This record gives sequence, C-alpha cells and structure tokens, in this order.
Amino acid sequence: MENIALIESFSEFKDDKFIDRVTLMAILEDVFRNALKKKFGSDDNFDIIINPDKGDLEIWRNRIVVEDGEVEEPNEEISLTEARKIEPDFEVGEDVSEEVKLMDLGRRAILALRQNLISKIHEHDNTTIYKQFKDLEGEIYTAEVHHIRHKAIILLDDEGNEIILPKDRQIPSDFFRKGDNVRGIIESVELKGNKPAIIMSRSSPKFLEQLFFQEIPEVFDGLISIKKVVRIPGEKAKVAVDSYDDRIDPVGACVGMKGSRIHGIVRELGNENIDVINWTSNPQLLVTRALSPARVSSVKLNDEKMTAQVYLKPEEVSKAIGRGGHNIRLAGQLTGYEIDVFREGVEEDVELTEFSDEIDAWIIDEFKKIGMDTARSVLEQEVADLVKRTDLEEETITEVVRILKAELEE
Repeated sequence: MENIALIESFSEFKDDKFIDRVTLMAILEDVFRNALKKKFGSDDNFDIIINPDKGDLEIWRNRIVVEDGEVEEPNEEISLTEARKIEPDFEVGEDVSEEVKLMDLGRRAILALRQNLISKIHEHDNTTIYKQFKDLEGEIYTAEVHHIRHKAIILLDDEGNEIILPKDRQIPSDFFRKGDNVRGIIESVELKGNKPAIIMSRSSPKFLEQLFFQEIPEVFDGLISIKKVVRIPGEKAKVAVDSYDDRIDPVGACVGMKGSRIHGIVRELGNENIDVINWTSNPQLLVTRALSPARVSSVKLNDEKMTAQVYLKPEEVSKAIGRGGHNIRLAGQLTGYEIDVFREGVEEDVELTEFSDEIDAWIIDEFKKIGMDTARSVLEQEVADLVKRTDLEEETITEVVRILKAELEE
C-alpha cells in the first residue's frame, strides 16, 4: 500500500506541472534508482516496474543463490538458507527475485526520494520553460504586471511564468500599475542556475519592427519588407520600408489614410514620432530621404570614411537636425554615414574642430551630438535653446559663442 500512496502523491505533480506521463515515469525511475544506489551500492541488479494506470510501483532485487557462508557480495548474492525462506525449493546457482518494499529503504530515504523528485520535476519544468521562451526570442509577448520594483517590473503570464522588464528596457514615458497588461518583445532568455531568466524589452528597435508585422497586413503578408529600424525610445524612430510590387506604395500602406494604420503603434510607444521612408540602394538618395522632413539640396558622400556632407537652405537646417539632434542622429544610424550639415549659399564657415585650442574637445562633442559641427551652425541658434538641447551651462555656451564670433568677424 505504501508504494501506491507514494506514487499517487507523486502523480499530483503531473497535473500541476503539465508533465506528460512518459516523462514523469522516467523521472520516477531515475529517482528510485539513485535511492537504490545509495542504499545498496548499485542498482544494476534491480528491476523497477511502474504501472501508471494503477498508480503502482514495484522494485525487485535479483540475486544468485550461493552456499551458506560464501556470500561475498550481499547485494548480488544470497545464501541458500535465506533463499529457501523465500521459496523452499531454491538450489545453489539459481536466480532469486525478491521484492523490495519502500519501508525497507528507511524513512529518511523516502523523504529524500520525495525531495529529489520535486527537484527533478522543477528542473524539467524550468528546462521546458527555457526552451519554450527561447523559441519566442524576438517575438511580441503580453504579460501582466505582478510587482513593481525600482529597477524592473516583474510580469506574470497566464501560466504563471515570471518575465522581467528592466527599467532600461522600458520607454521613458511608460507607467504601469499592478494588473496592467504589458506588451514587449522577448529580448533574451538565459538559464541562471536552473531557473530561466526571461527579459522583455519595449525599447528595442525589434519591438517596433514586430509591431509593424502585427498592425500592417502587407508587412505580415510579406508584400512590404522592413529594411531597417532605428529608435530613440519614446522620442523618435525611423523605419525604412520597401516593396517588390510597384503597385504598392510601402510608405502609404504603412502610414494609412491620415495616419490611421500607424496611430496604434505610435500610441503603444508613448507617442513616439515615427518617420516611415522608402528604402533605396542609392546611398545619396537614402541620406536625402533619411533626413526628412527636411528638404535636402545636395549630398556629397565619402564612401571610404563613410561621411556625408549635406547642403540645405538655412530654413531647412533645424528640421534636418531635429529637436535634441534626434533627426540627424537617427538618419546617421539608418544610413551608416556620419552626416555633416552645411547651409547652402553660406560660403564662410569653420569646422568646430578648428577651435580645439580654445574650446575643450568634450564641449565640441556636445555640439556634435545635436548635429552642430560648424561655427555658423552654433551661432544661428539662440543661447537659451542651446542650453536646453545640450548638457552645457549657459556661461560655457556664451563663451563658445564669443570665440566663434571673434573668428568669423576677423
């Protein structure tokens, strides 16, 4: 009876952990064989019979009958006298099969059996979850907010699997409460110890790409291909699209009438401004398109240094650079070129790097971050605006302006 009771209690795990019967039986046999090795030194001469339909298990030890006093391996040999207690007509040299009861293993061994089984099932469960989510890497997944921590949000899916959304994988404007449903991509899955660590991201360009697959039927059907996605999460993104069918306008299909198709994506991303542009293999044209909404007059490329000199009318420069330099930075990431902006018709200008003797390199780098590489590009901006767009103090910017003006007025 104790065998039946133990197997029935073990079988509870099958329903709780969704382990198939064959796997559960294999785990059971493995656990019992480990217990037999500890008790008897070897399990080679034991037969374990598991009957899942009856919830029963039998353990039989097989030994050879030897003359009394000649037993050298008690686990493999049995004396004639002991054998005849089992069956009176046993003779020397015959095989004896004797059932081993669980109570023969001892109470501690039985407790260890159960603990070992729990551990094995958890290990199996974690491996299954790892494989399941590893296959979902790069795919959109939805889970519910369970716990909010300072550096991460802990999510649970419908099956109780824990998913981590770190702070740096969130969109800056994200705000969630317990119980909210959250969408993101499964960015990475790793086994830490025996437990899978599932990381979700909402800031990855891949999340935006997958939203296009979900929300734009032509993208899902393969009629429109997404060539590249670059993002500054929560601020701005650029998506380059292409179509192999000349009858399809890829940009129009993605945006929709009056932005109807892309509106849901923009809302999901905290009102992130998304520019959708037509992909081209012509690098000059790609740079021109990447700087939209600015209208570019001309482009000069240096393919060896991967730099692009872009010339625009003065009133188009601020559009090309964009708020906080976001537009020009994303255009550079999309095209692979380092883009320098020049004002059309303005002949006299000086690169900021020429002032390295008077202006510290880190200050010049701050201006470059917002797309300002020349003296005039800085001087055409208000000091107050430059303070907002850079990490520089007003006094520093005022001094830079003084130095630049002195040079150009000479």
